[in-house]
Amino acid sequence: MDFKSIVSVVADDFAAVDTFIRKSLESDVPLIHEVGHYIVQGGGKRLRPLVCLLTARACGYGGSRHIEVASIIEMLHTATLLHDDVVDESGLRRGRATANARWDNPTAVLVGDYLISRSFALMVALREPVVLDVMSAGTVVIAEGEVLQLINQRDPDTTEERYLQVIYGKTAKLFEVAAETGASLGNRDYQSACATFARHLGAAFQIIDDVLDYTSSADVMGKNVGDDLAEGKPTLPLIQAIKAAPAAEAELIRDAIRTGGLEHLQDIIAIVQRCGALEYTRQRAQAESEQALAALAPLPSSPFKAALEDLTRMALTRNS
Repeated sequence: MDFKSIVSVVADDFAAVDTFIRKSLESDVPLIHEVGHYIVQGGGKRLRPLVCLLTARACGYGGSRHIEVASIIEMLHTATLLHDDVVDESGLRRGRATANARWDNPTAVLVGDYLISRSFALMVALREPVVLDVMSAGTVVIAEGEVLQLINQRDPDTTEERYLQVIYGKTAKLFEVAAETGASLGNRDYQSACATFARHLGAAFQIIDDVLDYTSSADVMGKNVGDDLAEGKPTLPLIQAIKAAPAAEAELIRDAIRTGGLEHLQDIIAIVQRCGALEYTRQRAQAESEQALAALAPLPSSPFKAALEDLTRMALTRNS
């Protein structure tokens, strides 16, 4: 099953999320409207709201509140992207100029703040205590993950354990929130299983994303190759390459992480590809994927569960 086929299982719900987000971004402040719509409509698969929609349906939910929950999750995700691009000084995302590049840093930060504030207002309006608890606690973990990544930045001694701690926080947690809130609307007996599923799915997704930084191209990825290295981020391919490569090559990588320089980018890509670091990283993503699939086992069979399983497998084979 390809991605379009997965989305087709909840096609009406998925379209309704887009409509709800557009309405939620209406504001008397023109710049908020302009920047918010530019970012939200800037492409991307919207995996997190998709996970929420599929999980709710897989857990037997027959109502429509999951559309609001999924929309809030996407708005929170969009806010984190705005802030991330400022912190990372990124100029390209999904093949387009980032908001901070098109406008400026203060605009990107403040519109990101608006999206977070709007999301929390919508959360409260839902009057769903479990959803509010899960989302509010999740945003704290996500913020902690971002700070942990900042601590690891330009530190070549970052361990695999510290790397995983970061991705479980900054990336996997919002996947987990999406699935847990979706399940809570349907059958809370499956809430824990769905949370576990999505945490591992999100980790697999991020690990493969880090592989693509050394195997794909800017045209395919929609961001510049080597961005992570330029930002001094010790991702798993680099961490493993430092372990596996000869001492001189390992030191070249360590120095690049410390300085955040791209002077030796092509050499480092060759080292990472040659020493087995990418194969190791893919195996780590495979392990996360297998744990995600195992967590789904208690859910009853349905087209929605099958779509979640297909989405998990697809996370390993994607090229963007």
